[in-house]
Amino acid sequence: MIQAEAQTFALRNPFTISRGSKTEARVVTATITRQGHRGWGEALPYPRYGETVEETIAAIHALPQDITREALQSLMPAGAARNAVDCALWDLEAKASGRAVWQLAGLQPPQPVEIAFTLSLDTPENMREAAARNAHRAVLKVKLGTPSDMPRIEAVRQGAPHVRLIVDANEGWTPEVYTDLARHLIRLGVEMVEQPLPQGADDMLAEIARPLPVCADESAHDAASLRGLIGKYDVVNLKLDKTGGLTEALKARDQARQLGLKVMVGCMVASSLSMAPAILVAQGADWSDLDGPADMATDRSPPVHYDDRRIHPAAPELWG
Repeated sequence: MIQAEAQTFALRNPFTISRGSKTEARVVTATITRQGHRGWGEALPYPRYGETVEETIAAIHALPQDITREALQSLMPAGAARNAVDCALWDLEAKASGRAVWQLAGLQPPQPVEIAFTLSLDTPENMREAAARNAHRAVLKVKLGTPSDMPRIEAVRQGAPHVRLIVDANEGWTPEVYTDLARHLIRLGVEMVEQPLPQGADDMLAEIARPLPVCADESAHDAASLRGLIGKYDVVNLKLDKTGGLTEALKARDQARQLGLKVMVGCMVASSLSMAPAILVAQGADWSDLDGPADMATDRSPPVHYDDRRIHPAAPELWG
């Protein structure tokens, strides 16, 4: 039996990017029960990609009850609905076989992964204070994407003088803004910028110098999308909600490396159930941004464990 339902997780603090703010994460949970075993997976439908919670649930309920993971890849497009079902099928197979997902997938045992902790877009003063509170982290990911970003990133560096920095412009810049800011961001120790230009309007990245490495987020989806990024991007951000699940994410990771692209593994603002399979993809990644549940008022049980710098593999009681 395949079931899907919406669930809401409140955030302790608003999460703000250049496109807006949110105070909760509304996810879709898919559950598959067969022969006394239950597997589950989670996805966050993203309006930026034309997805809604209601349509995602309907798409999952329309699937054949005997759907296999192999058949799913061609039956559903990459996106949130396929992600929830794909991860549920992996979890179901693990529960039924008594073997961990990493074993089923032919992977090495997962280790804790160093991750970036995200600072929401805010005033320079508030971002400086947030950076200071998180100055003990290994990496901070700074949300930008406005006409007045320099005071914000300078404030973050003042608040956390020694932490590694990456920034995410969320499609909010122009080629001129990138060119103007790149040298200053490099001076401040920023390692790369995510999606400075809008998807579909990013061809100029192939025409301009990119002294600060550029990561494709909204422009990168499944493995088939990656070849078209060559010459425009240096890094790809792989999120299971974009790839359509763990199966395609592992394929996309391998494809990115074959194409000479660096790999970042990211997430939506979602619960520990979304992080659990992403941790497997993040093994050996150049950057990982898997702090989705870090600011949630409530989470799954048992949640994934975070220390000051890393996310740890999920307990099998949660997933996999």
